[in-house]
Amino acid sequence: MSDDWAAQRTEAARVQAERLRARQDAEHTEAEALLRDFVRAAADAGLEPGPLEVKGYGGRGTARTSLRGWYLRHDRTAAVTSDGTFYVLTAPLTLLDRVRGARVAPQRPPMILGAGGKDGSAIELVDALERVLPGWRDRGRGAAT
Repeated sequence: MSDDWAAQRTEAARVQAERLRARQDAEHTEAEALLRDFVRAAADAGLEPGPLEVKGYGGRGTARTSLRGWYLRHDRTAAVTSDGTFYVLTAPLTLLDRVRGARVAPQRPPMILGAGGKDGSAIELVDALERVLPGWRDRGRGAAT
C-alpha cells in the first residue's frame, strides 16, 4: 500500500509540473506576441530604439551591449530589442565586461515584469509597453482596419 501511495503521489506531482509548464509556456507565447506587436507599432510610429546597457548585480556598474531597443522598466533592468526579443539586463559584471561590453542572453518574456520581487516593483508587460509608447495598441488596430 505504501508503494502504491508513493507512486500515486509521484504521478500527481508529475502531472502538476506538466500543467505548470503548459501555463508558463502559454504565458510566454502571449507575451512574445505582445512584444512583436509593440515592435511593429513602434516602427510605424517612428520610435527609434536606443542602445541598451546591462546593470551589475546590486547596482555595481554598467556595461554596454550591442543591443538596441527600449527599456521596459524604470530601473532599466528589462528591455525589448527592435526584433521583439526580451532581455533581462542584470548580470554579474567583471571589469572586462565594463570595459569591452557585455553579452546577455535573450529570455522568454513574462506577462508580469518583476513578479515575486519586492512590493511595488512588479508591472504588467502591457502597462510597461504603454509607458514606452502610449496608445501603441490602438495604433496597431488602426492600421489593421
